[in-house]
Amino acid sequence: MKRRNFIHNTLSASALFTIPTTLAKIDQQNTAPKFKMKFAPHLGMFKHTAGEDPIAQLEYMADQGFEAFEDNNMKKRPVEMQEKMAKTMAKHGITMGVFVAHTIYWKEGNLASGNQEKRTEFLSEIKSSLEVAKRVNAKWMTVVPGHLDLKQDMGYQTANVIETLKQASAILEPHNITMVLEPLNFRDHPGLFLTKAAQAFEVCKSVNSPSCKILFDIYHQQIQEGNLIPNIEKCWDEIAYFQIGDNPGRKEPTTGEINYSNVFKFIYEKGFRDVLGMEHGNSRPDKEGEQAVISAYRAVDFRG
Repeated sequence: MKRRNFIHNTLSASALFTIPTTLAKIDQQNTAPKFKMKFAPHLGMFKHTAGEDPIAQLEYMADQGFEAFEDNNMKKRPVEMQEKMAKTMAKHGITMGVFVAHTIYWKEGNLASGNQEKRTEFLSEIKSSLEVAKRVNAKWMTVVPGHLDLKQDMGYQTANVIETLKQASAILEPHNITMVLEPLNFRDHPGLFLTKAAQAFEVCKSVNSPSCKILFDIYHQQIQEGNLIPNIEKCWDEIAYFQIGDNPGRKEPTTGEINYSNVFKFIYEKGFRDVLGMEHGNSRPDKEGEQAVISAYRAVDFRG
């Protein structure tokens, strides 16, 4: 065999092995193993690495192994962007988590008062949120009943909230979409009607609908009353969604006092396979901080 032909054949054979190996390495670099649990980042959490574009951020989340996403502000986004985000999530098999269904609890008004005008406003927002949920393939939407009405006994306020949520559930039930009621802590959100897990459990049991369940925010409940695992177990039948944040600081797991490895182990072994929203900030505001968030979730992801 001529030397020139020998070299050509040798290089060609070598390329057959080298190119697939190289491509495999590139693929390994760009696609991380999937998380066992459905942790859901939000927009902005990885903006230093992925850029400001929401679609690029969703693509990056998928590449890092996340299989869920939540966006409190989804309802406020233009319809065109909602549709683009929905297509991107479908492309990568990403489950859409919660978005905020209404803004009433940031106002002076509330559902505890029993005021018919406020009730009508709330139900109107539930109807408009239903359209958003359909557009982005969301199964859950966050609801907070609002502030206390200090002029009324707590029993009357509770009855008013229950009645409103029954009417909202009737709107959502035919579409298999669930409001998740979020109790918030007294320190960050003083004066709200709904603060404790047991209270949310009572309300959901009274509404008695698959469209009215609990959003158990681990950060809020650690501040409000602690006793996390026993309280999760007590109201397990009414919990449809979890949110995450360590305390103090409301940053990623492992930055505070909560033993998230044990909490996630308990949740997973109880059979929970739905979304856990990463509703917290990053402990560091840079690319290294974004990698720290991913590493923290790798550390506490319960793998059985």
